[in-house]
Order: sequence, then C-alpha cells, then structure tokens
Amino acid sequence: MWGDTVRQGRGTCLLSLLLLPVMAASAWACTSGAVFEDGNRDGRRQSGERGLAGVRVSNGREIVSSDTSGFWRLPGGGSMPVFVIKPAGFTVTSAEGGLPASWHGPGAASCDFALQPAARGGEGLKVIVSSDPQAGTVREVDYYARVVARALAPHRDAALGLTLGDIANDDLALYDGINRATASLGVPWVHVAGNHDLDPGARDDHDSLATFRRVFGPDTWAWEEHEAVFVMLDNVVAMPGGRPAYVGGLREDQFGFLERYLQHIDRERLLVIAAHIPWFDTAAVDRPASVRVADRERLFALLRSFPRLLLLSGHRHAQRQFFHDARTGWQGDAPLREYNVGAMSGSYWSGVADTDGIPLSTMADGTPRGFATLRIADDGGYRLAWHPTTLPADDPSRTDAMALHAPKLLRHGAYPAWGVYANVFMGHAGTRVEYRVDEGEWSPMAWTQAPDPRVLVENVRDDLADTLRSFDRSPEAEPSPHLWRGALPTRLAPGPHRVEVRAFDDHGGEHRASIVYRLVELSP
Repeated sequence: MWGDTVRQGRGTCLLSLLLLPVMAASAWACTSGAVFEDGNRDGRRQSGERGLAGVRVSNGREIVSSDTSGFWRLPGGGSMPVFVIKPAGFTVTSAEGGLPASWHGPGAASCDFALQPAARGGEGLKVIVSSDPQAGTVREVDYYARVVARALAPHRDAALGLTLGDIANDDLALYDGINRATASLGVPWVHVAGNHDLDPGARDDHDSLATFRRVFGPDTWAWEEHEAVFVMLDNVVAMPGGRPAYVGGLREDQFGFLERYLQHIDRERLLVIAAHIPWFDTAAVDRPASVRVADRERLFALLRSFPRLLLLSGHRHAQRQFFHDARTGWQGDAPLREYNVGAMSGSYWSGVADTDGIPLSTMADGTPRGFATLRIADDGGYRLAWHPTTLPADDPSRTDAMALHAPKLLRHGAYPAWGVYANVFMGHAGTRVEYRVDEGEWSPMAWTQAPDPRVLVENVRDDLADTLRSFDRSPEAEPSPHLWRGALPTRLAPGPHRVEVRAFDDHGGEHRASIVYRLVELSP
C-alpha cells in the first residue's frame, strides 16, 4: 500500500508539474510591450534608449504597430508566441543559444523587443537556405555540426539563414545540439516546422508543435529586409491517429495573418514564402493528395497580385524546380516558381562514408547533400545556387553545379547505344545543357526523366556486397527531374576521349564539367 501511495503521489506531482506551464502560459501570455533601439546591444531597455514607432508585432493572427513611444498592445486571450516583424534596416538581438530574440513565449520575463540599426552592404542580400538536417541520433547531430563548421562557415556573410523543417528526426531532445551548431555561424537563423518536428502523442494539430514553439517560437511569422520579405509558414497539418498522419495545408488563423499582413507590404520587393511540405502534389497515384488543393488555391489567390514571388519548400530529400500554372491553381501572368530544396542530411545520413567519416548520403535523384544560397538584388531579382557538402576536390566530373557519368570503356566501332549523363542539380526541363567530345562542336543533350546511373551503381554495389557497406545503405535510385543524356561516339580513334558538358543556369551563367571514356580495339 505504501508503494501504491508513493506512486500515486508521484503521479499527482507529475501531473501538477505538467499543468504548471499550461497555467503559466495562460496567465503570462505576452499582450503588450515595447520595441526599442538597443544602443548598448544587451537586449534590455535602458534609460535613454528610444522606442521605435511603426514596428509591427503579431501573435500569428492579429498584427499591431508600435506607437510613437515604441509601445504595442495585442488583444488578450491567446497563448501563442508573440513576435516582432523585423523591419528592414535593423537586426535583432541574439537570444541565449544564439538564435534571434525576435519572439517571446508564454511566461516570458519581458515582452519587449530589442532592435539595432543595420548597415547596408550595397551588394544585395545573401540568404542561406537549408532543409531537413533531420538528425535523429547524437551521432547525426555530430555529422550536422561538422558539416556546418566545414561547409557553411564560408557563408558567414549571409544576412539570414532558413531551415525548412525536419530539424530533428522525431527526437526533439536533440534540438539543443542542432541549434548550437547552427548558431555557431553567427548568422540570424529562423526555422519552419516539419512533420518530423511534431510532438509524439499530440492530441491534435495545435498541440503537435508545443515543443517546436517552446524552442523556435511562432510557427507563422515574417521577417523583412530591404530587398525581400520572408513569410515562414507551418504547412504541416497534423492528423494524429490518421492515415496519413499529416497533410500539407494551412489553418484559418494563418490565412487571417496573411490577409492582414500582405495588404501592407511593398509589392516591388521579392516575396518569399517558406514552408516544409511542397505545394505541388507528391503523393503516389493511388494515395490521397499530399497537399490540400483548396488551401493551395486560397494561398495562390492571396499571392496573385505580387509580381516578384518565390516559394521555398523541403521535405522530399530530393531537389526540384517546379513551375505552378493553371493546373495547380496559379492564375498569375507567368508561372510561379517553387524551389523544392534538397536536404542537408541528403538521404537521411545514409550510404558509405566520405573521407571525413560522414556518410555521403547522395539523394535518390542523384543530388549530393548540401544547402542553397539565395542572392537577392535591390530590384527584387534573385539567383539560386546549390552547394554540395561532399564535393571531391580532384574529380572534374563532379562540380558544385553537376555530376557526370559515362562508361569507362566502349568497343571501337560498336553501335553508339551508350551515353554520357549529366545531373545538373539546379536544372529543370527548360535548362540548356550541351556536350562535346575532344574539343569538337557543341551538341544539345536530351533531358530525360530516368534514374541517375551513379545512384544505380551504388545500389548494385550494396546489393552485391557480402557485408553491409554502411550503417544504412544508399536509397533506391528514382527518376531525376534534372538529368540529361548525350550519345557517345564510338568511331573515333581508339584511346581516351574527353567529354565536356556545359550547362547554363536561368541567369545565363555557364557551368562546366568533364569526364573521359576509352575506345578499345577488338578483333572480330
């Protein structure tokens, strides 16, 4: 009986502890505060530090502006995080842990927001775009930290970093380690929620992001720079116990925020909408749609009047440029571009290891794990680039822009049924890709939706190995949306022949790679 009493007492105590944050959240939700210029950069308002007028603050539904003294007030009754919409020309103080102190959660000691004036660089805006670090173990957190230290460190000059969801792989206790690695760059960084960031055992969609909100703040928010406006949206609608357990879409409060916010922003700046689930359908033919069509059409109707738009998404651990038109509900004058960003973890930290012991983790479409940069000019024009984090320095067939595959040997005079393949990581069906052999004339390569032979080779090696080649084997190759083929001539002189490929990005930039094959003379 004594043991039962103790267990009952522990249960009552635990229940009380679990209820305490909920009670505190209701009692101490931020409903008023001040926005001020943080002269000494300590994050706290001191005597003489002036308030900033006209800065918008939101709880993800309502939006208010600070008055001439910097004071703001929101309607009461909510328990969601409250955030400042960082205005262009300012930076946000870093919170403990290194992430921007641009939001306050329930129970915050202060609801003030500290901003500092930011000098303009004059060369446009640089943004790091990453998706799906998806670390599920301490070992994978270490992989991520080493990749950040080695590959992202040269991009510390970025004004902003984005992570497009699936920060962890279901184990949300790993957030602290992941955030330490990200914050080590010293770049202001904001996060979108993914389906692997949901709380296990959540009762409904609202409860599913309790941990995310506690660590990363609001699941809907905005951030402004001179060159662009960024809107981050949780578009993972959790359906606990359902099959599927989530679907792409937006909540009514998110539409309310968008309707209020978008009507007041400068339409000449680039508007970037960042989310986790792609807005195009990725479900198999016999499965429910991966995104709610009505929500997508409603979102597109709100965006239609903006001449400069870019959608960013993640989730798929592959890379694709998708152009929305009337078939997906887009009614704009020109197609709407969605860049579905490849994963920082590649194919979930799988495959054989690189020279530094980190899995190569090439994605199923042949894209190497990595991240992107988005460079935005003053006029809202932008350039995107992919940055592999597994780049071999001595392999001319693999560059930041593309990877090539060709057979090593062909019989001299054989029927030319074999080809060179170019996987242009940022390419799409309209990308111009050409090749030539031995400094000959350039010829167009044919865009083809087929698996990348490089991934097929890894699949075969895994299949034929007598022991496991890695902790997790490479993913099965899937048709790549950015693959090109050119037939290899076989009637050239026996010996080595150099194949050169050039690809032109959407802004006219030229990228080259090369590979060698040999023709061997055989007697009949």
